[in-house]
Amino acid sequence: MSEKKVAFIGLGVMGFPMAGHLAKAGYQVRVYNRTASKAEAWVSQHQGSSGATPKAAAEGADIVFVCVGNDDDLRSVVYGDQGVLAGMAQGSLLVDHTTASANVAREIGAQAEKLQIGFLDAPVSGGQMGAENGTLTVMVGGDSAHFDRAQPVIGSYARAVTLLGPVGSGQLTKMVNQICIAGIVQGLAEGLNFAQKAGLDGAKVVEVISKGAAQSWQMENRGSTMLKDEFDFGFAVNWMRKDLGICLDEGRHNGARLPLVALVDQFYAEVQELGGGRWDTSSLIRLLNGYSTKIS
Repeated sequence: MSEKKVAFIGLGVMGFPMAGHLAKAGYQVRVYNRTASKAEAWVSQHQGSSGATPKAAAEGADIVFVCVGNDDDLRSVVYGDQGVLAGMAQGSLLVDHTTASANVAREIGAQAEKLQIGFLDAPVSGGQMGAENGTLTVMVGGDSAHFDRAQPVIGSYARAVTLLGPVGSGQLTKMVNQICIAGIVQGLAEGLNFAQKAGLDGAKVVEVISKGAAQSWQMENRGSTMLKDEFDFGFAVNWMRKDLGICLDEGRHNGARLPLVALVDQFYAEVQELGGGRWDTSSLIRLLNGYSTKIS
């Protein structure tokens, strides 16, 4: 293990278990979280320490991992007198797991290069379950030498780590991922709603069609909960809307047409209006089932 000291910035539902896997793999982990109590909880559960600021957490680390909410959150922990770049040494490596824009990835990559610090944009897919089980899929953009250095460390919490191209390529690939998911979830919602309206046994329908061409991760992991009208878990609608907004912005820039994404984004806006911003993305079926009760 050549990279012994690592830092992890951001201990949300994804970052908390990801940092935990690094500790279990034997790395010396120092964490930072904006809400200090989460960092304290992490330290109480794992072998490691915490820093009072992103800079303090990053000092002395061979690799610094970041997993926060959006572009603005990312800039707030990377830049400034107390940001991670202020604490990182020349020759160290910054790996960003945030789902953010390709533009901010290129921006941070350029700034890191000026400081002789390596950078990879490395958004993940697999959700909270994947983070907890250490089975995430990681899409990476950056230099191949930096990738080779980070890959075995990232492997502590991932089952697949792939270099897609230069900085920004990881974020662009994550956009493709979210574009595909948006269509799959809406299709599944419409199919299950149709089955219910047709008087079919939804559970049996899912069981049989999941063995054929309609099979998907969403069907196998969300089909039964959609039929039960259970959505208090998983990947929140608020975060999906953030991601789809990034996709739509990039599409306007590169000329890609995203009519389905635009439509599903509107549906998610309706879910938010019902008070379901923290519901799982599979809650799209509630709109089709006539759910209209707004949460106060």
